[in-house]
Amino acid sequence: MDTWFLLPTLALMAGLLALAPLGAQVLQRGVVFIDLAVAQAAAAAVLWLGAFAHHENPWVMQAMAGTGALGATWGVAWLARRWPEQREALIGLLYVAGAASALLGARLHPHGKDHLMSLLAADVLWVDAFQVSLLCACALAVWFLFVGARQRLHQDRYFYVSFALVASVAVPALGLFLVFTCLIAPALWMARGHSVRRALGGALAAGLLGLAASWGLDAPSGALMALALALYGVSSLFSSSR
Repeated sequence: MDTWFLLPTLALMAGLLALAPLGAQVLQRGVVFIDLAVAQAAAAAVLWLGAFAHHENPWVMQAMAGTGALGATWGVAWLARRWPEQREALIGLLYVAGAASALLGARLHPHGKDHLMSLLAADVLWVDAFQVSLLCACALAVWFLFVGARQRLHQDRYFYVSFALVASVAVPALGLFLVFTCLIAPALWMARGHSVRRALGGALAAGLLGLAASWGLDAPSGALMALALALYGVSSLFSSSR
C-alpha cells in the first residue's frame, strides 16, 4: 500500500509546487479562467491527434498537448491586453470553444469518451513515472522563476509560456478539476497573507486526505482530491494571517 501511494503522492506534491506560484499570478492578473481554457485546448489537441493519427507515444502526445496549450495561452494573453475589461468573459468563451472542440475530437477518437473523462478527472492512483517525472521538472522550472529569478514570473512572456507548458503536463496526469484546485486553492491562502509554506502544506494535507478517502471509499481519486482542495480553498475566506 505504501508503494501504491508513492507515485500519486509525488504527483500531487509536484503539481502543487508547479501550479501554486502560477496561481498567485493568475489571481493578480485577473485571468482565473485561463486554466480551463488552456487545459481544454490541450485536451482537444490530444483527442484530435488520436482521432486521425492514433499516436500512443507519450512524447508525441505531450508535444501535441503543449502545442494546443501554447496556442490557447497566446489567445488569452492577446485578449487580456486588447480588451482588459472583458477578459474573463472572453477567456470563458475561449474555454467553451476548446471544450466543444474536445467533444468533437472525442467523437472521432476510438476511446474518446474515456480519454475525455480522464482529462477532466484523472484517476491519480494510476499516474505513471513518466508523468511524475515531467511534473517534477515543471516544478523545478517554476520555482527557479518564482524564487531564483522571481521578477521573471511577473513578466508576461515568462508567465504565459510557463503556464502553458505546466498545464499541458499537469492536466493529463491530474485531470482538469484537480489542476484547477491546485492552482487556485493555495493561491487564495497566499492572497489572504499566509506564507507560501503554510498555503502549500495545507493544500498537500487536503489533497492527501482526498486520496486516502478515495482508497477507503473505493471512489475516483481525482474527484475526491479536487473536492478536498476546493473546500480547503473556500476555507481561506474564514482565515487570518495573524
